[in-house]
Amino acid sequence: MTSTFPDVSISTDRLVLRPFEEADIPALADMMNDELTAAWTSVPIPYTPGDAHRWITRSAPMERTSGRGIVLAVDELLTHRLVGSLHLKNTNWHTLTSEIGYVIAPWARGEGYAAESVLAVAQWLFRDQKFERLELRTAAGNTASQQVAQKIGSLSEGVLRNALIVRSRTEDGGWTDIRTDLIVWGLLPEDLEDAHGHGPVGAR
Repeated sequence: MTSTFPDVSISTDRLVLRPFEEADIPALADMMNDELTAAWTSVPIPYTPGDAHRWITRSAPMERTSGRGIVLAVDELLTHRLVGSLHLKNTNWHTLTSEIGYVIAPWARGEGYAAESVLAVAQWLFRDQKFERLELRTAAGNTASQQVAQKIGSLSEGVLRNALIVRSRTEDGGWTDIRTDLIVWGLLPEDLEDAHGHGPVGAR
């Protein structure tokens, strides 16, 4: 039998992390069409409502049911606006390790939401799911993502040279692929004792 994560919602001081719903399609499409998101991720360009529909109704649920991980929408608690998306992936149930990726909507950046939501998932993963390691992988030039890794207490463990393809704008307004290094960050349960940020209020 395949091990899977529970269908969970996690609350923090300012955020609610929950499964995506079809009502999120317009906000998800808007968020994924951002320039920085396109540059640092492999999302389709442009990212259409159809892409959002396929992700929300098929791909995201399958991540959980297949045992590969879990995808969570991140909502602002007070406004219910979609702040971002978190994705636990490449989960290994034997070694109890997983990798996390995250996207934050342009309007919500600079508020500490990425670190708050990633930290909440890490605490849930270690305390409730008894995992032993969470990995973050950031492009060498993605300083904002590296700051999130540092803020939650991750340690930089090394560089995978030429391991990632990112995208850059061309002179004619298109996109071109660029090969770059990948920084690997590791977070262990004991590292959270030194982490700064808002902890989860609870999971259900």
